[in-house]
Amino acid sequence: MNPDDRLIIPKNTVRILQKYDFHFSKKLGQNFLIDDHVMDRIIKGAGISRDDCALEIGPGIGTMTQFLGENAGKVIAVELDKKLIPILEDTLSEFDNITVINDDILKTDITALAKEYNGGRPMKVVANLPYYITTPIIMELLEKRAPIESLTVMVQKEVALRMQAKPGSKDYGALSLAVQYYSRPYIVANVPSNCFMPRPNVDSAVIRLDIKNRPDESVKDERFMFAIIKAAFAQRRKTLVNAVSSVGELGIGKEKITEALLSIGKSASVRGETFSVAEFALLSDELYQR
Repeated sequence: MNPDDRLIIPKNTVRILQKYDFHFSKKLGQNFLIDDHVMDRIIKGAGISRDDCALEIGPGIGTMTQFLGENAGKVIAVELDKKLIPILEDTLSEFDNITVINDDILKTDITALAKEYNGGRPMKVVANLPYYITTPIIMELLEKRAPIESLTVMVQKEVALRMQAKPGSKDYGALSLAVQYYSRPYIVANVPSNCFMPRPNVDSAVIRLDIKNRPDESVKDERFMFAIIKAAFAQRRKTLVNAVSSVGELGIGKEKITEALLSIGKSASVRGETFSVAEFALLSDELYQR
């Protein structure tokens, strides 16, 4: 593709939007990237090569999709907004290695896509996700253990910081533990708001999650462990004993929680924000047995 025709150049984005009389949807969180240096860092950060099948979530008008088409062997772009499909057919017309699917990624059978387009091998997800649905999409892909090798996504900067936060830090919480249980996260690039059209009210970051073949921690019941984690962070200032015991659905009294903590060498006065994934796994198994 002629570099001068890429959508990453603001005037080309404006031209396409005017051609199709397309208006940005705040409801769908539509902000299009217009900085080629950031785009290059995303592609390099994702490690995309001709050997890869890339799955893009929310291609928009095709800005990132064009770069993926130039670097990946195969690209599957899943777009929810049907009004963008004719635009994508136009902006991606030069590429024969890109397939656009009009669907909701939360309802898409990713295993079937991997079988059809990548011989069943794991794909690499690359996306500039609408921020209002960032966490649900990422957690859906992680929890269902979709055939994915890595996720490299643009997210709100504070969300990226939470994903890679360590125990004891102000950003550490339930999201940190969930992401780190399934993957190894690291921030690829920080992205200021002036790199987008229209300009959002927050700064962004590109984070890559390398999916673990299996979690480092062995736990008897994952859902139970995450229920404990959710309870522990629902009221951060409370001790872990008080926070977990106050959640009636769990039905675990203070005495049992105290016993379980002591059995793994922890004080009854600890807070959840100091616990690593491994420590929550140990506590969860102790409580599960009791």
